[in-house]
Parts: sequence; structure tokens; C-alpha cells
Amino acid sequence: MAKAAGAAARKATYTLWLSSANTPAVELARLLGYDGITLDLEHGVFNRESADRLILLARQSGLKAFARVAAPTRIDIQHVLDSGADGVIIPHVENAEHARELASYAKYPPSGDRSVGGGRTWKYGTPPKGWTGAENRRVRCYPMVETSGALADVEAILKLKTVDGVFLGPFDLNMARGRKGAFGKDDVADRKTVADAAVAAGKDWGMNVYSQDDMKASRQLGLTFAALTDDITAMSEALTRTIADARRIIGR
Repeated sequence: MAKAAGAAARKATYTLWLSSANTPAVELARLLGYDGITLDLEHGVFNRESADRLILLARQSGLKAFARVAAPTRIDIQHVLDSGADGVIIPHVENAEHARELASYAKYPPSGDRSVGGGRTWKYGTPPKGWTGAENRRVRCYPMVETSGALADVEAILKLKTVDGVFLGPFDLNMARGRKGAFGKDDVADRKTVADAAVAAGKDWGMNVYSQDDMKASRQLGLTFAALTDDITAMSEALTRTIADARRIIGR
């Protein structure tokens, strides 16, 4: 992903957000020109094996594979990276110090504290020369900004060398800020705070993008990681259109 100081120079990565182990969706993402997939292991329906298979399928298809891990723990981060994921989105980050701890699990020493697992990331052989540096550059680490503490510390979080960008969680952030699901100008301001901090740091920022309004705002704010719709929403929208067309054209 491009890193630039100006929004105009920043190139977005488009991924399909997956809530289930949907292998045809991965194939469709490749056929339709997506850059990759993002597995929602926090709220989606996956187990360790199904996540591993989808990450492998993405890699073999030439797609990037990212994962929002199920929980902010070393093991959850380690599992998807051992499967070969290109990046992790880490939920429930409390503040900059918490982000420092969690992000360290995504990078090998001396940059971080990632545990060595070998396997797929070593191509099932001995580690190649310079493998730690290469893996640290390949893997992207995105703490989520979805708590009041993370929002207050967003600039400090983005200064961490183990952090490659941040991912906005607008719904949880709205609730954490006491807005009870009513979205308005304060939420727009929070989004701009995150975007401005990322652009100033020359690092990525991402969020889920569902509507054309989201797309327009994303363009203005220099979004570089767009998780476009999700498999459930895409299916629901297609099924809604189909039944409406059937009732209008065929009748009851």
C-alpha cells in the first residue's frame, strides 16, 4: 500500500469483507478485480481451519489476505500470521500503550515480539536469509480505533514503528462516545480526526465502506484501505432486488 503525505497520491486497496468461510466469494473477488479479502474473525463464523483455508486460497489466487482477529491477544494475532495473512486488524485497542503491546505481536524481533512458527511463511523449509525483515515489511498491522482511548491516542498509535496504519470502527466508537447509535456530525468529526492523523503520519487508514456516501467521504479523506461491503450484505441486497423484480414482473 502506498504511503504518502498527500491524499491525492495515496492509492486505495479494496478488499471483500467476509463473515463466513465462503470460498466462491474469494474466487469472485479475484474475478471481479478486488485486491484481496478481509476475514472478520471477531463477529464472523470461522474456526481455525476454515480461516487457514481461505487465507491459503487467497494467496494461491494472487489476492491479499487480511484478518480482523477475534480478540486482541498474542495467540489470535499469531494464528492468522502463521497461516500467511498479509495483515491483521486488531479490535478493542484501549490506548497507545495497549497498541504498542499488541502491535509487537505482529512483528519479529528486534522490531517486535512475534513468535516464530515457520510453516507456510517459510514455505515449509528452512528460513531464507533476511526472512525476519522481509516478513516484517510484508505484514501490515492495523490497530482499530473504536474506543475513546484509542481515538485520544491515535497520533501516538500511528507513531509506533510496529504500526502500519489504523482501522476505524465507527459503530463501536459511536457507542463508546455515548451516542447510542445516533450518527451525526460528531461521528464525522471523529472520522476526520483519524484520517488526518494517518495522512499526517504517512500511514494507512481503513474502514468498512458500504455506500456511495462512504466512498465520497473516503476519497476526500485519503482512505487507503477500503473493506467493501461483505458477503452477507451483498447476498441480501441481491436477494432483495430479485424478489422485488419477481413480484413486479411475474406477480404473486
